[in-house]
Amino acid sequence: MDQRRFLQVFSEVLAPDTARVKAATTTLRSDYYPLPESLTTLLQLLLSTERSPLRQLAATQARSLIPKHWKKFSPQEKAQYRQRLLEGTLAEEEQLVRHAAARVITAIAKIDLENQEWMDVFDQLLGAATNENPRQREVGTYLLFTSLESIGEAMMHRNNEILTVFGKTINDPQSAEVRINTMLALSRLAIVLDTDNDGRSLKTLQDAIPQMVAVLKQAIDAGDEDRTTQSFEVFQTLLGCDSLVLNKHFGDIVQFIIKVASEKSVDEDARTQAISFLMQCIRYRKLKMQALKVGEQITLMCLEIASELGDTTSQDDEDVTTPRSALGLLDEMASSLPPNQVVVPLLHALGPYVNSPDPDRRQGGIMALGMVVEGAPDFIATQLHEIFPLILRLLEDSEVKVQRAALDGVMRVSEELPEELGKEHKKLIPSLVKHLDMAMKSLTGPDDKVNLDIIKASCNSIESVVEGLASDDIKPYLPELMPRLSRLFSHPHLKTKGAAIGAVGAVGATAKEDFLPYFEPTMNALSEYVEIKDSTEELDLRSMTVDAMGSMALAVGPKAFQRYVQPLMQATEEGLHLNHPKLKETSFLFWAMMAKVYGSDFKPFLQGVVKALFECLDTEESDLEVNLGDEASDLAGKEITIGGKKIKVAALADDELVAADDIEDLDDQIADSSDDDWNDDMDVVSAVAQEKEIAVEVLGDILTHATKDYLPYMERTIATILPLTEHSYEGVQKASLGTLFRAYAAVWELQPDNIRKWKPGLPVENEPSEQVKKLGEIIMTATLAIWQEEEDRAIVTDVNRNIAATLKASGPALIADPTTLKPVTEILIAIITKKHPCQKDFGDEEDLGQLEETSEYDWLTIDTAMDAVCGLAMALGGTFSQLWKMFEKPVMKYASGSEPFERATSVGVISECIRAMGDAITPNTGTLMPLLLKRLTDEDMETKSNAAYAMGLLQEHSEDDQGVLKQFPTILARLEPLLQTSEARSRDNAAGCVSRMIMKHPDNVPIAQVLPALIEILPLREDFDENEPVYDMIVDLYSKGEPTIVSLTPQLLPILAEVMAPEPREQLKDETRAKIAQLVKFVAGKHPREVRKHDTLAALV
Repeated sequence: MDQRRFLQVFSEVLAPDTARVKAATTTLRSDYYPLPESLTTLLQLLLSTERSPLRQLAATQARSLIPKHWKKFSPQEKAQYRQRLLEGTLAEEEQLVRHAAARVITAIAKIDLENQEWMDVFDQLLGAATNENPRQREVGTYLLFTSLESIGEAMMHRNNEILTVFGKTINDPQSAEVRINTMLALSRLAIVLDTDNDGRSLKTLQDAIPQMVAVLKQAIDAGDEDRTTQSFEVFQTLLGCDSLVLNKHFGDIVQFIIKVASEKSVDEDARTQAISFLMQCIRYRKLKMQALKVGEQITLMCLEIASELGDTTSQDDEDVTTPRSALGLLDEMASSLPPNQVVVPLLHALGPYVNSPDPDRRQGGIMALGMVVEGAPDFIATQLHEIFPLILRLLEDSEVKVQRAALDGVMRVSEELPEELGKEHKKLIPSLVKHLDMAMKSLTGPDDKVNLDIIKASCNSIESVVEGLASDDIKPYLPELMPRLSRLFSHPHLKTKGAAIGAVGAVGATAKEDFLPYFEPTMNALSEYVEIKDSTEELDLRSMTVDAMGSMALAVGPKAFQRYVQPLMQATEEGLHLNHPKLKETSFLFWAMMAKVYGSDFKPFLQGVVKALFECLDTEESDLEVNLGDEASDLAGKEITIGGKKIKVAALADDELVAADDIEDLDDQIADSSDDDWNDDMDVVSAVAQEKEIAVEVLGDILTHATKDYLPYMERTIATILPLTEHSYEGVQKASLGTLFRAYAAVWELQPDNIRKWKPGLPVENEPSEQVKKLGEIIMTATLAIWQEEEDRAIVTDVNRNIAATLKASGPALIADPTTLKPVTEILIAIITKKHPCQKDFGDEEDLGQLEETSEYDWLTIDTAMDAVCGLAMALGGTFSQLWKMFEKPVMKYASGSEPFERATSVGVISECIRAMGDAITPNTGTLMPLLLKRLTDEDMETKSNAAYAMGLLQEHSEDDQGVLKQFPTILARLEPLLQTSEARSRDNAAGCVSRMIMKHPDNVPIAQVLPALIEILPLREDFDENEPVYDMIVDLYSKGEPTIVSLTPQLLPILAEVMAPEPREQLKDETRAKIAQLVKFVAGKHPREVRKHDTLAALV
């Protein structure tokens, strides 16, 4: 090899000319790097006195060639280079070169040790780490770090010696670099430490944690940004290790980090990293954080930091600031911790902020409130009567930034609680219109960010609020909203235009046929925007327009929308090819809306639509394998999560080399090198995966609404979607499982009536077709493979919902195989008892699952599992009694829980199981009766109401007459107050319970006293299901000539006239309606004049 020529070409890689760099790189890779001499030359260059950048580049390139060429060196050459590299690195002045050279040494050691060579390398490294010379200690500790990172398992037998050295170097009095290197090394040792079998090393490592915290504090106090970042990264790494490493000092660490985040004098970057660490604690040590009860302390800290937000219009949306990070942490905590640790203390502390004379504190207070809504919507709903006046007042604040924050609060609350906030529309919508008017009037031009921001926020808030309104409620606002929003269609600012279009789409979807007068003018005004494509901003607007038009189609129906379908289908098909992920997703979603609007009439478009969706699902995702180089060798082949996406990591291949313009401090190479390329890769991964998620969901929509026409594509759909249930992105997994269950439901509806109208119990009385049975087996096999071990709560929750809905709709066929029913039962029990993998902290074996309080997000997983238990009961009927023996104890435990929603849900589940099991519930009467009696006096109205319903079902179905009848006086006494309140359907459920008692045991109920009180509260207004037992009881008593009911005929006839009215039709089931019609004819024979007073009843005679 021409060494001189090689060095000339190699030097070109550092040239400031991209073309020269590319040419040199190509030449090196093709002509020189395949030759062993290239490694020799690079090692010599590294050890030379050439300028630092060239030597650093030589080190990084040499490290990549070592796996290929080192084995070709003679033993003498190897020994020579080992010695020279160690000596040269120990004497190196430049830190970047030292670090690059250290990794060369590690790469050599890795190969040598595998071949039983250089066996004294660790002795040399330990010697350097304890040398009297600080520079040598810096190199020695860094070498130990890189060695532990690359070949940690090969060093485990020396753990005690290494830890003894680190016990000294972590407190090095002369060098901060030694201390930081020691921290880095300790984090790598923690990754490979066998905590089960190496207790001594574990204890030593645990004892070093306080000293590591001290190093972090030193870096923060010194304002050393790089070392602060490295220290925080160490603690982030430790969070991913066995929990035993940090548990002993976890509480102290959290307290220290809270102090750092709270201190305004600390550098903002350090505070932001502190908040980021707390967020990771919430994500990966949620149960531990809950047990420490630090939620309130962190919440109050975040509330205070939020007041530092300042003027948001002058900030870039992508800026990571301490206040924004604190608001993000609040959001995370509200979803992960119980309301008592986050939302409750926030609401208690909010007053001084929202009432402060300082607008920054008012802004911070309302922003903080908005951030916790998504995580605890049920609790926020109970406090809305106090929260809403506060929001309304801040909307009228004298400071624009507070108004803007209040608009954001409106949007967040309405997104999570649309119906609840919609009830306040008479106060809210006029306020939003006022803000829109003021901002439009005050707008000075395209650079007026403040008023443009208010206009967009007002439109976004209007969009969110109207989605929670009933059609009748929005009708009066149409003349106010539509002219204002339509005026913005021609606004020059595209994002403002888009916000108005989004609002109009929501208005149309809510107004339904009342939108028709505005439909044509709106479509004409927006038509030009479905074809624009000259910029990313225009494509964004095109996407918003297509989405709004889809919403309008749902509002006005197929006939009015017909002439727009063809051009929009063409425009959306074109949108797939404009390299704009959001527009592509919107096109898919538009097709789903068309399928919903047109049903079987969507058939002409079906072939093209399905073809495009399959093409999306068949897209290769090779970019999902991201190359992080040797630094990530410990992650090779594993998955990491970045931005919510699971990414597979590949180690650096032999022929893949670090480019010159990526040369940085190798500690930070993964984060810093080729940032733009890295971000581009992540965007590609995200776009492709999210497109697939939407495509799968849209297939589910189409096969649901156009099932018969879709059947030719069903087989390929299942074959395509099935592998996606194991996709690395959880969104695709959820969508795939959901669409598989929708496919089952769709084909089930095409079964003959005798099969479709199934009967509960096993074996299945009328089995479905072989194709449906096979589809069920495929779906359950895929589901169980994920459901049993999945750690993502959202996926588990979605599976729970799918199982519950499918069992309730299609009965026992899905679980008829014992090999299916058994694991389904076991998984549901695991979830209900909080022992499922998704309910444990990452890497934590400590049993914290029995913490009494639960976040709403965590409870949702349990709640949906209990709904699946109800589905099981409905599908199995009386045979479910065998499984109830396993479910009874955990379900009843929640019925005595401290949280009202737990008690209400559990009692509701008990009632559904009683109804499903019928008389098979008899043996359980003795255990259920005292529980339900107690819950009839519960402080929570929802629980009391559910208990009344359950009690009625228990005494109706149980054949333990003795056990039931002796409690009748107590039951009646406890039902009496419920008959006087309409809250939480209490009156209706109590009426149903009393009616069932009279039906089952008329001689044991004082009918003369009870019946007049019952008739007085009729007709029922909330729970129409309870009309069945009520009117069955009335008809039964009439048939027996019971004197009390006969005497109440004048009071009863107006009630019957109301419930027999055409609307609302859902008041009565057909069977009950027929019974009442017969009763009216009977009564008319005795009291014709009284019956003729009511037109509805007269028409029946």
